[in-house]
Amino acid sequence: MNAGGEDNTYFKGRGAQLNTKNPYLNTEYVAEHPEGIDEAMLENSATQYIEESPKKVVNKVDSPDLNLMYSLNPYQGCEHGCIYCYARNSHQYWGYSAGLDFERKIIVKKNAPALLEACFEKKTWAGIPIVLSGNTDCYQPVERKLKITRRLLEVFLKYRNPVSIITKNALILRDLDLLRELNSLDLVHVSVSLTSLNEDLRQALEPRTVTAKGRLKVIQNLSAEGIPVRVMTAPIIPGLNSEEIPALIKAAAEAGASAAGYTLVRLNGAISQLFEDWVHKSFPDRAQKVLHLISECHQGKLNDSRFGTRMRGDGNIADMISKLFHTSVNRYLKGREMRPLNSHAFKRPSDQLSLF
Repeated sequence: MNAGGEDNTYFKGRGAQLNTKNPYLNTEYVAEHPEGIDEAMLENSATQYIEESPKKVVNKVDSPDLNLMYSLNPYQGCEHGCIYCYARNSHQYWGYSAGLDFERKIIVKKNAPALLEACFEKKTWAGIPIVLSGNTDCYQPVERKLKITRRLLEVFLKYRNPVSIITKNALILRDLDLLRELNSLDLVHVSVSLTSLNEDLRQALEPRTVTAKGRLKVIQNLSAEGIPVRVMTAPIIPGLNSEEIPALIKAAAEAGASAAGYTLVRLNGAISQLFEDWVHKSFPDRAQKVLHLISECHQGKLNDSRFGTRMRGDGNIADMISKLFHTSVNRYLKGREMRPLNSHAFKRPSDQLSLF
């Protein structure tokens, strides 16, 4: 602690406060002493952008818990730094840690638009909706400069393929022109994550994201254009944001949201270590209570891999959260629904040319 009581080891602007061990690496550097070579590892270093050239970017999602058929991630890792993010574990497949590495070593796929177009040109492709993106935020800060997501939307529009976007960044409004065109053919859905109206909690949970007011403005602007918008109150963390569910749904409804969804936090893999470290540093007065409430929702454990219940949990706490959510939706969003995506508009420009 410094003279003012501030913890000098707390990395402001980062969610994770450490790098967890990568189970897929046989050897790696670890921080054991606060001097020498380890000192660089403990610094809050600048974000690095690492370019990769994958052979494909459209991936089939084989999860019985999700209705997603295919997803596309133009980036891996996310500078938003949300401490609870389930995608952190996947960063280990790239040889990095799920901790600080996840939010400061961002993998960039500049060839994603070309690969998407190649996918659409396959004769076996039939205009199936694609989620953009399920394992990162396609509108994280670097998108402002690289515009990969914007170029992907241009490809979706060119082929008239439906797309469902998940984001918590107001940068999506930059692409309102493309979203209008996609929406005119019923080709776009947008889900906006909204976890808390408490700015102090939001900054701790999601340090590099836009404010709740900014996200409500996104919902309002998109809804004003007739674009179907779902608010995702996710994840719900008992003891931190669970009591906000009615206020979150009400605020989203007033902004024009058409529907709402939620998931209950689960701390699989390295995320449990990261979250425990974070909650003790951020909310020491209620850390143990929060961890206990989470475990009550997952049969006494912080992690949960059970298909069918892992996203909602079970037990009394999970049941109360479910009832509170559905009561709030029935009160504030009754009669509203997301207009279905159009899966029949898909056309290949090459097929059009072959007619002449």
